[in-house]
Amino acid sequence: DERANRIIAMVRAKVEHPFRVIKRQFGHVKTRYRGLAKNRAQIFTLFALCNLFLVRRRLMA
Repeated sequence: DERANRIIAMVRAKVEHPFRVIKRQFGHVKTRYRGLAKNRAQIFTLFALCNLFLVRRRLMA
């Protein structure tokens, strides 16, 4: 059980960490726009910025 929980926790951490960055660093807690297209574009942009934010130390080196 402990080994299975560790594997699940590692996957969960990789999946949930970008959501934490988007909520805490970029302040996205609610949708701002009407319509799916604008909201989708904003989410895609935030995830792209999140990817850059998570690898910023490697990019700076």
